[in-house]
Amino acid sequence: MHPSPSVIIFTTLSGLGFGLLIFLGLGEPVVTAWTAFWFFVIAYALSVGGLLSSTLHLGHPERALKAFTQWQTSWLSREAWAAVAALLVMGLYAFLAVFFGLRVAALGWLGAALSLATVVATAMIYTQLRTVPRWNHMLTPLHMVATSLAGGALLAGQITPASVLLLAAGMIQVGHWSVGDTRFAEAGHTLASATGLGGRGTVRAFEPPHTGTNYLLTEMVHVIGRKHALKLRAIALALGYALPLGLILVPGAGHLLGGLAVVSHLIGIFVSRWLFFAEAEHVVGLYYGKRR
Repeated sequence: MHPSPSVIIFTTLSGLGFGLLIFLGLGEPVVTAWTAFWFFVIAYALSVGGLLSSTLHLGHPERALKAFTQWQTSWLSREAWAAVAALLVMGLYAFLAVFFGLRVAALGWLGAALSLATVVATAMIYTQLRTVPRWNHMLTPLHMVATSLAGGALLAGQITPASVLLLAAGMIQVGHWSVGDTRFAEAGHTLASATGLGGRGTVRAFEPPHTGTNYLLTEMVHVIGRKHALKLRAIALALGYALPLGLILVPGAGHLLGGLAVVSHLIGIFVSRWLFFAEAEHVVGLYYGKRR
């Protein structure tokens, strides 16, 4: 699948923003007045900015509101409803904390739950796709949720939870790559099964479906060299998980090292997300000779 900048920005920033909202809703850290104001500004800038960037990937962004109409069958629609509900509830929670110094615990917990539901719904958009075996397993939502929580803990300045979550997210990331590398072969997709002609003998493409490009080739077929992918995986692990973990565990680490940890994590997750889409092997690639 071709790595579109809009969906990379969307999944990275919104995950980080909603992760921070989860911790703020749980009262970690305990903030009110102007301190709370800036925490919520950062959380909303990331979450809303990420959601808005996702509309740039639509063929008709003006039709984005139609996403709210299919909540019974579409994870995209469920994500839209969960996101709006989370932002509204957390907006009320933030208003009371900033202007009245009130922290309504029940409201915060509800907002945290809705924020978590938003991240899960985003992950399920990709997990449900049987046509992309690399994503079609439960490590995909675990990976996205763990990454969101780890980033949220970093931004919230919660050292112990961030340390545990960064370690867990890094291990899940490695597991996601390991399992994903074999999923396409395990799914058994071939040109024969895709065409239903396997019973007639060996099936092969006589010619490419067409000589020009199209939407499928642009969006669904992308080939990345194994050697290149391994280098990017190492960069994603180092910057996204290992370096931030090392920085926040430095004795007496202050705001400077904490800020560097957040920046490193953000860059690493951008690389990880690029790989998430670049390595996705869509079965339609079989028709173009891009998959074996």
